[in-house]
Amino acid sequence: MEEDTGNKGPQKGLTYAEAGVDVTKLEGIKSGIIKGLTYKRTGFGQPMGESGHYAGLIDMGDYALAITTDGVGTKLIIADIMEKWDTVGIDCIAMNVNDLYVMGIEPLAFVDYISIEKPNEELISQVIKGLNEGARQANISIVGGETASLPDIIKGFDLAGTCVGVVEKDKIITGEKVEVGDVIIGFPSNGVHSNGYSLVRKVVQDAGLKYSDPFPYNNNVTIGEELLKPTRIYSEVVGIFKRFNVKGMAHVTGGGLNNLKRITKLGFDFHDPLPVQDVFTFIQEEGGIDDREMYRTFNMGMGYLMITSKDEAGPIVKMTDGKIVGSVVESGCTIRGINLW
Repeated sequence: MEEDTGNKGPQKGLTYAEAGVDVTKLEGIKSGIIKGLTYKRTGFGQPMGESGHYAGLIDMGDYALAITTDGVGTKLIIADIMEKWDTVGIDCIAMNVNDLYVMGIEPLAFVDYISIEKPNEELISQVIKGLNEGARQANISIVGGETASLPDIIKGFDLAGTCVGVVEKDKIITGEKVEVGDVIIGFPSNGVHSNGYSLVRKVVQDAGLKYSDPFPYNNNVTIGEELLKPTRIYSEVVGIFKRFNVKGMAHVTGGGLNNLKRITKLGFDFHDPLPVQDVFTFIQEEGGIDDREMYRTFNMGMGYLMITSKDEAGPIVKMTDGKIVGSVVESGCTIRGINLW
C-alpha cells in the first residue's frame, strides 16, 4: 500500500472534523440510535439502566452481565502501510476491556470479527498474535470469532470485537457517588492508543512525511512504529476497585477528556496533569492544532482516570504508576489554563 504523502510543511489549524470525524455530529447520531432502539426484554436477562455508558448491563440476579464492543479504527491503515499487524490485536482487546474496567467489571471472554478485502495469511497470523497477547494481558479467553472476505465492501481490513464481563450488581461503578473535592488519579497512556487516527494521518499526509521516516523525538523508531504502539490494557485497576472505594473511572478515548461527561455532571480541575508525550507534541506542531482541539481529541498522555476520596488516593498511587492529577469541582473542565467546557 502506498504511504500518505503531500506537500511538505505543517497545515495550520487542523481539526478532527476537517480530517473527516465530527465528534459533535457523531454524538448526535449515537443519541438517535439509542432513542430508536426501544424494545427491551422483560424478566430474567432484562437490561439494567440506560444505554450510553461504557458498557451495556444485563440483569442476572445477584450479578450483572456486561457487554461492550469496539474496534481499532483507521490505525489499521497505518498497519497496512507498514505491513506490521502484530499489535493491532492488542488494541482491539484493550479498547473493549478498558471500557469494562471503568464500571468496576472484570472481563471474562471475547469474540473477534475480522473482515478483509482478500485473503492474507501473514496479516491474519500477526493479528492473531496480537489478540492472543491482549488476551494474556487482560486475563480473558477468546471463545470465538468470525473472519469474512468482503472484496466488494472492504478496502484493506477491519478488526473489531465484543467482550463480556461480570460484576455483582451492588459493586457496579457508575460515577453517581462522585462529589466535589474528590481526587482524580491519572494513569499514563502508551501514546495515541486507538483514537484520533483520521486526524493523525491527515497531519502526516499534509506535512509530506512518510511513516518510514524517523520519528523526530526518537530516531530509533520510525513515525509509523511510534504511531502503532498498542493501546495500554489497564488490567491492574481490577485489583484496585476490588480493594478500594473507587467512585468513578474513565477510559480516555475518542473525544479526549470529554469522556468524563459519561460519569458525572460535575466539573474537573486538572491542576497537575501527567506530562504530554512527545508523540502529541509532534502531532500538534506538524498539524498546527490548537491546545483545546488536542485535549478534545487525544488522551494527551493520560489514558485512564480514576476518581476516589482524598484518603483512598494515597495508597492507590503508591501501588501503581498513577499520579494525583486533579480534583472534582462544581462545573467545567480546565487543564493547563484551557477551558474544555
